[in-house]
Amino acid sequence: MDLSQYQTVRVAACDLNGQMRGKRLPARLADKVTEGTLRMPLSVLNVDLWGADIEGSPLVFESGDADGILKPTDRGPVPMPWLSAPSALIPMEMFCENGAAFDGDPRHALARVLRKYKALGWTVLAATEMEFTLVDDRDDTLVPPANPRHGRALQGEAILSLAQLDAFDVFFSAIYSGCDEMGIPMQSAISESGVGQFEITLHHQDAMKAADDAWLFKTLVRGLARAHGMTATFMAKPYAQDAGNGMHVHFSVLDESGRNVFDNGGPKGTSCLRAAIAGCLRAMPASTAILAPHRNSYARLIPGSHAPTGAAWAYENRTAAIRVPGGPPPARRIEHRSAGGDVNPYLTLAAMLGAALEGIEADLTPPAPIEGNAYELADLPQLAPDLETALCMLEQDDMMARILPKGLIDNFCATKRQELRRFEEMPQDRHWTVYLETV
Repeated sequence: MDLSQYQTVRVAACDLNGQMRGKRLPARLADKVTEGTLRMPLSVLNVDLWGADIEGSPLVFESGDADGILKPTDRGPVPMPWLSAPSALIPMEMFCENGAAFDGDPRHALARVLRKYKALGWTVLAATEMEFTLVDDRDDTLVPPANPRHGRALQGEAILSLAQLDAFDVFFSAIYSGCDEMGIPMQSAISESGVGQFEITLHHQDAMKAADDAWLFKTLVRGLARAHGMTATFMAKPYAQDAGNGMHVHFSVLDESGRNVFDNGGPKGTSCLRAAIAGCLRAMPASTAILAPHRNSYARLIPGSHAPTGAAWAYENRTAAIRVPGGPPPARRIEHRSAGGDVNPYLTLAAMLGAALEGIEADLTPPAPIEGNAYELADLPQLAPDLETALCMLEQDDMMARILPKGLIDNFCATKRQELRRFEEMPQDRHWTVYLETV
């Protein structure tokens, strides 16, 4: 692993909240990365948003806070263009002392689901649409940033405004350059409906790389925003009265010959597509805690706000939680629209893809696709209304127990409940200070 061009190296694995946890090393010690001698407590991947141990966790005092072993993923080192000194980030995975994958590592959870597809001779392709909001928090409040052209704060919606994008041309050009350096296949950038809100689409590719890229992309955008005198947040709901941030996921499945198993040559797709949709719908209420993992997430899940709250599907209908986009039949795919921008990409793709495979293997049949406005349909199964309810549903659901390891579900729920207790002790108007750059 040649790191001679860098001064420092970061090694990091993903915790349950999607935060990077790891170490900083001088480049001359980078051999430790490939030697398998880098160690870190297993409990570090299951800390809360503040980075605190989870009270009563079996990973802490009960087990002596044992170390795990960090091993590099197949991604290799990527540059960190938001830093001034030449630095590289090496994504890592956590393993137990006996060599087994650590259940509390979210990346392993996705790998476990993808192995089930591979056993069928299938490959999953996925793409993410990443929404974020640029803000100014310098005066200890959350307000829209200044338009670089005239210095006045942004006002009102600017849906698909090229003028809005061009006003931040230096910032977005830096994102494109940074994505190129890091090997993140960025496609279109648009101005979204919220004040200072933008969306960037990442390319349809291998599902694990799509999750890796979403994780890395969030860090890149936050770092570059700070370097350009702003703050970028993926909070689900930065402003109570404005649009929320989502992370829509598109996915399709290829068989051994490279054929899309969702494609029947026409607009409706195959029975396999419909079975996958049925699985996604069946799992959606119980996976709410994965799709909306923070207290702030539920402020986004409001009917009529482009954040689907009912488990329904449709063709070419953005009010439905599951949308089958139009276009050429070979590109037939599922768009899952419920996740917030604040999710852990690995857990989110694991839950979605695991649910789709459950539907395929059980040959489930979905209800008829809806037509019209999904928000006006009163009889749809609903996502959980709050995080505590969502956690109970996740713990009790047999499908989610087959998709995610029990230890991960237990640790995730304990983490979220500790966070809820801590937020209860804070004034609600200060919650954003915790979420701003951590989710």
